[in-house]
Amino acid sequence: MTVPVPQSQPAGLPHHRGSLGADLRRLGVSTGDVVLVHASLRRVGFVVGGAVSVVQALLDVLGPSGTLVAPTFTAGNSDPSRWARTCAQPVPPAWWPHIRDHLPAFDPAVTPSVNMGVIAETVRTWPGAVRSGHPQTSFAAIGAGAATLMATHPPDSHLGPDSPLGAVRDADAKVLLLGVPFAVCTTFHLAEYRNAGGVRREYECVVRADGDRRWYHYQDVVLDDSDFEHCGAAFEAADEGTTIGRGPVGDADSRLFPMAVAAAFADDWMAVHRQDRCLTG
Repeated sequence: MTVPVPQSQPAGLPHHRGSLGADLRRLGVSTGDVVLVHASLRRVGFVVGGAVSVVQALLDVLGPSGTLVAPTFTAGNSDPSRWARTCAQPVPPAWWPHIRDHLPAFDPAVTPSVNMGVIAETVRTWPGAVRSGHPQTSFAAIGAGAATLMATHPPDSHLGPDSPLGAVRDADAKVLLLGVPFAVCTTFHLAEYRNAGGVRREYECVVRADGDRRWYHYQDVVLDDSDFEHCGAAFEAADEGTTIGRGPVGDADSRLFPMAVAAAFADDWMAVHRQDRCLTG
């Protein structure tokens, strides 16, 4: 049930479900929207009810016709030799064979996300949430469009047009950066699939097939978010407030913008700024 929201939050008091809903509406989130959220609960500040209240506030504003989407990536489901690069968890090389033998297979129902934050994990575990099946770059969604948007996620399209990221973009979604920078704007990865220049590498993960646990190897483009902050700064400068809404949600400096517009800008930006880069796996 949607709860009434106040027009403003009295200064000095903790944030709560209703006050966050008011902030989200002022930022531009509307009933029926599809919203891809990247969020930091710490940046939002003290919230009565924590991450659950943040997610509930989003659902209150989106209403039963809207859909909330969050990345629920599992970078740890990879060869341990890559962990220092993918999930900041290096382990001694002497451990690698043992880890390869015992790393659990990805299970969309129970495998937790890695380094995505407590709000994304709250979305993943929400009653009725639907999660895509990619063993490394899954998404979770709640709401009217969840099943359709999460239905297809090929192994060789981590974050490409055939993934839920592409489906969400095509559903006229908005991106909500809730207290986080453009550096984590997953939407920009869509542009990499048009600007990869054929550069691909082998990925590996543990899956369960026909009841058996096994390592699965596949090819996909090289993913690189090292210049996303620069891309986002250029996007914001070029936009001049036309499509990017900016304001506080709780204590969090937040941005809201159309996903398709951001992806198209990144496509053009990367075509210029990555043409001389040498991407390696």
